[in-house]
Amino acid sequence: MAKIKLEYIWLDGYYPTQNMRSKTKVEEHEDFKGTVEELGLWSFDGSSTKQASGGASDCILKPVAIYPDPNRINGYLVMNEVMNADGTPHESNARATIEDDDNDFWFGFEQEYFIMNTSTGLPLGFPRGGYPAPQGQYYCSVGGLYTHGRDIVEEHADLCIDAGLNFEGINQEVASGQWEYQLFAKGAKKAGDEIWISRYLLDRLTEGKGMYIEYHPKPLGDTDWNGSGMHANFSNSILRECGSKEKYIEICEAFRPVVKEHIEIYGEFNDQRLTGKHETAAITDFSWGVSDRGASIRIPIIVVEKGYKGWLEDRRPSSNADPYKVAARIIKTVKPVK
Repeated sequence: MAKIKLEYIWLDGYYPTQNMRSKTKVEEHEDFKGTVEELGLWSFDGSSTKQASGGASDCILKPVAIYPDPNRINGYLVMNEVMNADGTPHESNARATIEDDDNDFWFGFEQEYFIMNTSTGLPLGFPRGGYPAPQGQYYCSVGGLYTHGRDIVEEHADLCIDAGLNFEGINQEVASGQWEYQLFAKGAKKAGDEIWISRYLLDRLTEGKGMYIEYHPKPLGDTDWNGSGMHANFSNSILRECGSKEKYIEICEAFRPVVKEHIEIYGEFNDQRLTGKHETAAITDFSWGVSDRGASIRIPIIVVEKGYKGWLEDRRPSSNADPYKVAARIIKTVKPVK
């Protein structure tokens, strides 16, 4: 019998920004194949995570996805939904609200973030009490003058790939110490699972290194430094196959009446980022356009070149947004368009 380490990961009940929590279960298995079906339910103290009262504190962890843990021998990362004691989804469980059982929706998330120095509380490359050279040279830069944190970023990419995530790329972003990675999945729930697991691996990687990851969409405040988003590239069978400019316009316009509903779940402090500057549309506006990074929703130029067959990019979700909530809301808006 071999012992395996199962890292059960879930989202707590803090609002509006949930945090990841995790704990390890060690089990003995004779021939563990690494499937969700082999895993059991587990419980945790919901009164310590704002998900239950002290008098009835048990919440249930229901495994929904499993990945090899690249940092542990015989280890696995287990993503969970939080359930009530009666087996119904907890109110904090956004994954359960996704209406995509047939995996018709595909999502590619672009996760931006800052790598911060724990001693200064500033992004890498920022001197204490001042600023580095202005934006311009950092984006996709090479060399020690403008590139900060590459060792962390490269190690994170390797960890994600070793964990079996569909990791698609990395690049330094516009501000000093700011980076991005991309993940793609067929199926909204899987896409959300992989973003959360990738965030877990990134956060765990910084432990003990004098660094932490900042997902705040505008950590440098009202300055001339870019904020961080989590752009949501999405498609369904209609967007992938329709070949119709008119249908693309119809889907884009379906977002206009529900701007408030989207913004409400697109991330805390997003008003500080969506100002109409730094490659964003203003939070009070709604727009769409071909190859327009200042629009709320961008129609990629390659989609037009392929005769309107492809995907759309919602550029409004912030870096701290919950991909489950973002996917659920996009599906609710797009699905009625036939």
